[in-house]
Amino acid sequence: MEASESGTKLHSRLRLWEFPDQYVIEPADGSRAPCLDISRVDASMKLIDQVSECDSLRVPKIHSISGVVGMLKLLAGSYLVVVTESERVGSFQGHPIFKITSLKVLPCDHSLKNSPEEQKKMETEFSRLLSVAEKTTGLFFSYEVNLTLSSQRLHDLGAESKSLPLWRQAEPRFLWNNYMLEVLIDNKLDQFLLPVIQGNILFISCFFPLSSIYSSWLPIGKDIVDITLIARRCTRRNGTRMWRRGADPDGYVANFVETEQIVQMNGYSSSFVQVRGSMPFMWEQIVDLTYKPKFEIVQPEEATRIAERHFLDLRKKYGSVLAVDLVNKHGGEGRLSEKFASIMQHITGDEIRYLHFDFHRICGHIHFERLSILYEQIEGFLEQNGYFLVNEKGDKMKEQLGVIRTNCIDCLDRTNVTQSMIGRKMLELQLKRIGVFGAEETISSHPNFDERYKILWANHGDDVSIQYSGTPALKGDFVRYGHRTTQGVLKDGWSSLVRYYLNNFADGTKQDAIDLLQGHYIVAVSRDMAPVPQKGGLEAIANFPVALAVVLISFWFATMSLKQAGSDYKHKHLFFSLLWTGICVGVAALVRANGRIFCNRPRLHKPRG
Repeated sequence: MEASESGTKLHSRLRLWEFPDQYVIEPADGSRAPCLDISRVDASMKLIDQVSECDSLRVPKIHSISGVVGMLKLLAGSYLVVVTESERVGSFQGHPIFKITSLKVLPCDHSLKNSPEEQKKMETEFSRLLSVAEKTTGLFFSYEVNLTLSSQRLHDLGAESKSLPLWRQAEPRFLWNNYMLEVLIDNKLDQFLLPVIQGNILFISCFFPLSSIYSSWLPIGKDIVDITLIARRCTRRNGTRMWRRGADPDGYVANFVETEQIVQMNGYSSSFVQVRGSMPFMWEQIVDLTYKPKFEIVQPEEATRIAERHFLDLRKKYGSVLAVDLVNKHGGEGRLSEKFASIMQHITGDEIRYLHFDFHRICGHIHFERLSILYEQIEGFLEQNGYFLVNEKGDKMKEQLGVIRTNCIDCLDRTNVTQSMIGRKMLELQLKRIGVFGAEETISSHPNFDERYKILWANHGDDVSIQYSGTPALKGDFVRYGHRTTQGVLKDGWSSLVRYYLNNFADGTKQDAIDLLQGHYIVAVSRDMAPVPQKGGLEAIANFPVALAVVLISFWFATMSLKQAGSDYKHKHLFFSLLWTGICVGVAALVRANGRIFCNRPRLHKPRG
């Protein structure tokens, strides 16, 4: 789909002039279009015909940039977010796709000079979150095509919608910079409004000796099959593992990701969409330094209403829904799964179905081939609801009428393995339909293609997992190689430890940065605004290295103490060993207590809208 008329076509090359009192963004694509002037005093915007002349007092820094992501306002100053580096990674619908490799946050904060001292301190604390935001991964954009919509929804757009600027065509829930674009939208700066998605976009191309069995409409002659895998992360309840769980009161769930698998050959294009998301009622895990915090169901009386909202939204967007729950039936997970199943009794019908599959009980940690049992249960739904297919003329030959929604606890590891199995089965059906495979052929029949396809899905799972948990996916060796490996098990163990550290010592700050970027919390000054608490004593030096040092020292003292103690003094030395352990936990608890700005100072922000 074309980006629109020339008057709203996005500028594909830009030059940033950084003056002491203003930023000027100049189109460098030969269009001779107006420049965007942004004041560094009050962040006001206007279009100007050309860059103002330079002199010895106004010597600018000049940078090439790929686009404008948006603008954020904190307590006193505003901050411009731009793409400083990007790389082309492939194409979608015949248009180039770019990955953002570097973001830059530029302050328009001169007005802060006249702000009260307390407000300056607060502004500094909040602005630190923007340095975290600069490290956001998995961001993609296109100057010409709408990445927020699946191939089927793009095809179904009317002519009037296709003529709109890209940001107006976009699906808001997958528009990562939706909130940051608001100021630019208010100023009617369509040519500078760069829509960005978070997730991943991966490509492979494979050579096939064409099967002797062809569909009657398939032209013969080419045998290159292009496969694209796109993940679109929803921004409505975006965040990090542990800090974002379950659903909000409107039915938006944590870690909701739409995954689209696209097959292209000889002008024909076929896509298949599936989704993942946290269990759609209010539940949480309070980070408390334990390895696996307890699951808590919040406002259980509202659970059915919230789930109904969630599934109504899925029905409107995807058609029929099959919810596949991979959570354990025992322990803490069992409580959540039991609640989910009881809710679904009030929701299921002809268009919404629920299926529980106890992944760990059936598959264990190594027998993932037993997912064939699950496939036998969902095969009918997949065949009935199908996939999207268009021919070389763009005519729709088949459409996808429903979607499988998969969840485990994190919607990462078990979900990745399961979705890769479903994607694999559907790809085989698609390749048979367009004549690449014969009736009995499978992906496993082509070892080179099989290996590359597994790596494609493994990389997809890793990217989604890194954005939510900070580490690659667990069980990724099965997706990558088709079986579990010793190296994969050891890697999973390390990733689990890293997740524990991130959950307790890093993700709180990262969550604040996400909330700030996406408008979930808007910084505001209230009349009863409390001063920034001054840290003192142990709290002033509490951080992870300190906690780790105390852990190691405690362990060393405890070990030496017990080694040197005679049998008559074991209890005494055990007492001191436990004392050291208590000190260690106490320091670590201080670190945990300093994890977030928004949790500690609720009066400095208000929920968006």
